[in-house]
Amino acid sequence: MPVSTRSDPEVQKTAELSILIVSWNCKRMLADCLDSLRDQLSSYRHEIIVVDNASSDGTSEMIRRNYPDVVFIESGANLGFARGNNLALAVTHGKYIFLINPDVVVVSDCFRNMLQYLEEHREVGMMGPQIVGSDGAIQRSCMREPTLWNQLCRALALDRFATRSRTFAGYLMGDFQHDAIREVEILNGCFWLVRREALQQVGPLDDRFWMYGEDLDWCRRFRAAGWKIVFFPEAQTVHYGGGSSKQASLFCYVQMQRADLQYWRKYHGLLSCWCYWALLWFANAWRAGVVAILYFARRSRNCETRLRLKRHLACVRHLYINKYSSDSQ
Repeated sequence: MPVSTRSDPEVQKTAELSILIVSWNCKRMLADCLDSLRDQLSSYRHEIIVVDNASSDGTSEMIRRNYPDVVFIESGANLGFARGNNLALAVTHGKYIFLINPDVVVVSDCFRNMLQYLEEHREVGMMGPQIVGSDGAIQRSCMREPTLWNQLCRALALDRFATRSRTFAGYLMGDFQHDAIREVEILNGCFWLVRREALQQVGPLDDRFWMYGEDLDWCRRFRAAGWKIVFFPEAQTVHYGGGSSKQASLFCYVQMQRADLQYWRKYHGLLSCWCYWALLWFANAWRAGVVAILYFARRSRNCETRLRLKRHLACVRHLYINKYSSDSQ
């Protein structure tokens, strides 16, 4: 049963902004994230809500000792991304809600610029900033709706050979430079700003998605409800990446395939689901074959190649066992 440590309830009730962070075994990154929020939030009435998914690295002690103003919820189990965020969403008060990954550091004026834009554009229900890596390179933070065509291009690796083509690399928006304000179909979930009116209409994340897939689903529901989703490069955050998923990369890779199928089953018919399952199975099977040849021919025998082989074989096995029609929750 979740256990909550609350800050001043009167401060919460008058909060303009609610910041939600779900964490699992990434204490150091979480501390960096929380520290980066202090200057950003000093001029706003706000609440910060951290949900800890049963970390074993001392996260709870660190939060209680160093961040007493944070609303801290201990879930008691690893609930995944969607359920963890939904725990926090249920107790928010802010007019605007930020869902931020713990491996993100917020850069100066990020909140101010995004909030100003949202105030001036009432039709926007969700926004995301420009994401840069620790090396300063711009990271992809938005996608287009998955289709059988763009998933076929992914399966055949055509998007890697025609990286700037909308026709072949359209799913991951290889043709988009991520440097202009633009309405997009999907924002990846490392940093979301959501308007409360939109949240009340759309509802919380679908917690049947344990990890991955919830971004595709939530964005689709926002668009279906008539809200615009905007990529906003005039605000910026640094994403160090993999705060939790790096610790269980093989498991997370399989979960990604599972979530893709789960999303497809939610919105598509039986024939389309079968085709999509076949694309996923084929993509992992032929990649496993290529990596195995490289590995056993000693052309690329290293830890990374071995991990790639394990990932693809695990996905082939998972997809074969569960088939396209199994929910496999």
